[in-house]
Amino acid sequence: MISPAENLLEILRLERIERNIFRGANEDRMGGRLFGGQVLGQALRAAWNTVEGRFAHSLHGYFIRPGDSSRPVLYDVERIRDGTSFATRRVVAIQNGAAICNLDVSFQVDEEGFSHEDAMPNVPLPEDLEDDVASVRRLADADPRGHRWARRERPFESRSVYGMGRERASRERFWNPVWLRFKSRVAASDRALSCCLLAYASDMGMVSTSILPHTSVTHALRFAPGAVAARQDDTSRARVQMASLDHALWIHRRFVIDDWLLFVKRSSTATGSRGMNHAEFFDRSGQLVASVAQEGLMRMVE
Repeated sequence: MISPAENLLEILRLERIERNIFRGANEDRMGGRLFGGQVLGQALRAAWNTVEGRFAHSLHGYFIRPGDSSRPVLYDVERIRDGTSFATRRVVAIQNGAAICNLDVSFQVDEEGFSHEDAMPNVPLPEDLEDDVASVRRLADADPRGHRWARRERPFESRSVYGMGRERASRERFWNPVWLRFKSRVAASDRALSCCLLAYASDMGMVSTSILPHTSVTHALRFAPGAVAARQDDTSRARVQMASLDHALWIHRRFVIDDWLLFVKRSSTATGSRGMNHAEFFDRSGQLVASVAQEGLMRMVE
């Protein structure tokens, strides 16, 4: 049986329908909804298929409608501009004749210039932490209501600095550092594939970061890394609808996607049923390789 990582590599090999139109298959998802990170990764792959000699450094997108995992996604690429140093592409992801996501991507030739970066937070190394899926399964007997999503195998291995079921101080609930690495080998020379996989990972657990300041330790299994939606069955807890609304990713430096990256997620504010989240990716040496920003829906429902 094909692993989730190998399956993700397969669905990132888009089928070219026309010069600027591509079709992508989907992951097998629980609940039938597409994961936003998959759409981001495939849309970036579609845009990259129309560019030569340049590398993606930023993308900005809106999630417009929920995607249906039972239907393929069409990616329509518009070649906005090809300049001397930069190229711009606009991608619309389509299902059932309607847009589910649009994405603008900027590409640049490699250039030398000034360099500085923020420092990586001082956190335990991944070797000193437990695998998140293993942790959830170990704790499942203590909290059988834990969301099924958190127990499934995923394309990325994740190890949370704040392990599952661990009590947090109030000030610690505004951030969620997690080590991630892709579970299959990726050639270091394949920057396009690495960036598409990073785009996928950049949506893992971003929305649920906004809910952390409002949850206790008993909610931990609901909001494991990678979860983009959760409904709680216990009537003593809030029922929360979550979905990504928009997403931005900036890629600063080269990185190795199948080695550990520290994904430092934090929430700055929540209001109007929306939560604002930010994140950085650091490699093991402490280099800041990418930054993320996302606003997500976090609506209380009865």
